Amino acid sequence: MELYNRLLDKAKEAFVMSIEIYNKPTIRYRVEGFSFFICNAWELMLKAYIIKRDGESSIYYKDNPSRTISLENCIQRIFTNDKAPLRRNLEKIIELRNISTHFITEEYEMVYIPLFQACLFNFIEKIKQFHDVDMTEVIPQNFLTLAVSVNALNEAEIRAKYPPEIANKLMASYKALSPMIADNNNNFAIRVEHNYYITKDKNKATALVHITSNSDTAVKVVKELKDPAETHKFTCKTACKEIGKRLKKLGLIEEEKLFNAYKFNLICNYFGLKNNEKYCYIYKAQANPLYSYSMATIEFMVEEYKKDPHIIENIREKLKNKKS
Repeated sequence: MELYNRLLDKAKEAFVMSIEIYNKPTIRYRVEGFSFFICNAWELMLKAYIIKRDGESSIYYKDNPSRTISLENCIQRIFTNDKAPLRRNLEKIIELRNISTHFITEEYEMVYIPLFQACLFNFIEKIKQFHDVDMTEVIPQNFLTLAVSVNALNEAEIRAKYPPEIANKLMASYKALSPMIADNNNNFAIRVEHNYYITKDKNKATALVHITSNSDTAVKVVKELKDPAETHKFTCKTACKEIGKRLKKLGLIEEEKLFNAYKFNLICNYFGLKNNEKYCYIYKAQANPLYSYSMATIEFMVEEYKKDPHIIENIREKLKNKKS
């Protein structure tokens, strides 16, 4: 039973590693790291189960006794129904792991997070069923929830940021998985949704609030649009100044003034920020429209600079290649 115990111990460690990598804010390769370690955890745990059920020799290929079977082989042996949501969940995450070195982008997080969360809960259930191991004794219950990105997937931004083959792959994954998430149960994907409705019947309520215009903690009913002077209060000039200040602090430019209106508009136009109300508000009362920008614009541009300190040169080169 030495091999069985060793596999089980390593499976538990790989499971914890997958959560730690995903929830650590300083790690940018969260999606790749999670997919590698959660697949490793499943493979080790399932091989331990096969040894327990069928004997140690059963995890080796018959024609190559020195090589153990793959995760895909383990899944096929144990979860024989290829339509089962749990099996389909694992197969989709294996697909993601297999393409990680070629096509992975940070935006895959927005596509796969419902599958990742379901995969964690499925593992907890199966290691308890197969091995009588309670993972909440290994890692506290409150750490078993993955941090969810607050950003939404924007196809225009994706296509502006990445080469066609990467953008197409990402959007194809999103369009393929969306109906599957809707049609399957929680063993395939766990969606996190918050819907709020106002009712006067306390028996139908899961939380109680009162309506007020001046409380910090209660719910206020908003019947008008927010003032863009508050939500989009930066002009091009003030936005450049704020971005320049942040970039200098990060050591990405030497002087604040090096980030100017030309660079600001180049990034705006390349990513289509002026066409997105999240970033830009257009005043059309006059013959020439006026533009104002939100804090999200500042944060977006700083993040793009952090990813690529040569973003301006690279955008100019891409635009030049498009014209030629």
